[in-house]
Formats: sequence, structure tokens, C-alpha cells
Amino acid sequence: MSAWNDKVIAEFRDNGGKVGGNFAGAPLLLLHTTGAKSGEARVNPMMYQAVDGGWAVFASYAGLDVNPAWFHNLKAHPDVAIEAGTEGEVETIDVHAKVLTPDEREPVWEEQKRRYPGFAEYEQKTDRVIPVVLLTRR
Repeated sequence: MSAWNDKVIAEFRDNGGKVGGNFAGAPLLLLHTTGAKSGEARVNPMMYQAVDGGWAVFASYAGLDVNPAWFHNLKAHPDVAIEAGTEGEVETIDVHAKVLTPDEREPVWEEQKRRYPGFAEYEQKTDRVIPVVLLTRR
């Protein structure tokens, strides 16, 4: 997965936040986290949904029954940065991560499934509730 992520990250940065392949046409950002256990810097490309001036990201992990490592990293260290494509340039933005409550999560999650039905498929594969995290500017 690391080599695949590295390729997506390089393409994102080289093309002002745009990539092809699985993410072609999808809203994408690069999430920078600090390892909850290791303390090491991490970068993960992921789809997002614009929500109230922030960015909602989804800990779907393609429907696996565990949360992705980046989710645990955000819970341990919620003040992070993202890279976002803005007018053909990549901008680094300092953000704060908040896991949405069930009531906050529901409309965001339903909209994500409507826009990208693959997220509904992820939900059907797992017994866990897929967390939604809102990233807002610090």
C-alpha cells in the first residue's frame, strides 16, 4: 500500500491536487498525521466531502472491520495538516480533527454514500459504524 500511496501523493503534488486512476474526478486531500505509537510522520491520500468550510474524511478502510491507522493517529494527535488542491496549486492547511457524533455524522455519511456508492458497499461489508472526522482550520 505504501508504494501505491507514494504514487498518488506524488501525482497529487505534481498536478495541483488532481490525480487519475481510482481517484480521477474525486475530491482528494493529503492528510498528515503523527503516529499514535511511533510518533512518525505519516501522509495518507483520501477522499473528502466539503462540509461547513471544513473537510469531512471517512475511516471506511474499504469495509474492513477495523479502523485505519490514520484514524487512531488523529484521535491521539488531533492537530494536523492537510494538503489541498486550490486553483491548480497545492496548499498546506493546519487543521483540527473532530470525530463527529452520531447525529452530526448521519447527514454527512448519507451524502457521501449518495455521491460515491462505493462507501455504501464499505458499510455493508463491516459490522462497525464507519467514523466520520471533520477537519477544520486552526
